[in-house]
Amino acid sequence: MNIATLDIIVPCYNEEDVFLHCLSELQMILTSLIDRRIISHHSSITFIDDGSKDKTWSLISQASLQSSLIKGIKLSCNRGHQIALLAGLNESDADITISIDADLQDDTAVIEKMVSGYMEGYDIVYGVRNDRKTDSGFKRLTAEFFYKIMSWMGVKQIPNHADYRLLSRRALDALLEYKEQNLYIRGLVPLVGFKSKKVFYARAARLAGESKYPLKKMLGLAMEGITSLTVTPLRTIAALGFSISFISVFAALYALFEKFSGNTVEGWTSVMIAIFFLGGVQMLSLGIIGEYVGKIYMETKERPKYFIEEKVALCEQPNQEQQS
Repeated sequence: MNIATLDIIVPCYNEEDVFLHCLSELQMILTSLIDRRIISHHSSITFIDDGSKDKTWSLISQASLQSSLIKGIKLSCNRGHQIALLAGLNESDADITISIDADLQDDTAVIEKMVSGYMEGYDIVYGVRNDRKTDSGFKRLTAEFFYKIMSWMGVKQIPNHADYRLLSRRALDALLEYKEQNLYIRGLVPLVGFKSKKVFYARAARLAGESKYPLKKMLGLAMEGITSLTVTPLRTIAALGFSISFISVFAALYALFEKFSGNTVEGWTSVMIAIFFLGGVQMLSLGIIGEYVGKIYMETKERPKYFIEEKVALCEQPNQEQQS
């Protein structure tokens, strides 16, 4: 049968400090797989520059001139990790793709296990962390809470899995059928279906540079995931409104009973607390509804997700590859 082509997709944003290490390690792994005829010699590593402000694109361009294994895509401006990843996936014509972050905190040794999973007949192979020792206590706690919340809301998401995964051609084609503007790829992939498996690894500390997902961006991604994949928050608002109304009826009946019994209901503080509580609930509810309305607004515009400014690749000479 034909040997499958592999494309390793690597989104980059201001990664000049780690790029050469990332390039060297991924090249070594890809070359090893090619030499052992596990994958085709037409396989490649595609770096997507997401509007970097440092020398990342210059390094990608230089690497592409030195090896036919390296391809580069430069987006016209910074569009965020999820859209940069989507751009790389959308431009790939390989049989299988593996996405990984440029910091290589994800264990690259798992790449061969992912390819083995594909050969066993799996269309999707998830890279899943089996420990979070490199994370702070706060990050571990919030991550566990987030996965529980997502599960409670009915979102099909793989716990402790980010964007380190293998997709077969048909799984990727199916994923690209999702056209929404508000992207949360790690929540969309399980919706694709197809046969999948998990491979586990321990995540390393970042070699250099700084994380591209500080607390603010992580909260934004979490909100994106919740509002893009479930309407449970809207239903929770409805349930909360019903509960408060139900309690209010009993409170009114109690106040009437006390009045007719000759007892004056006093308590300015309790009244003000109730007013502020209900006001807070209303503002929170309006904010959640507004988030959904805003997403509808952006979806109806159907704006392009990204523009490609430049592509680089060194064309190799035709070579007859043996079949196995």
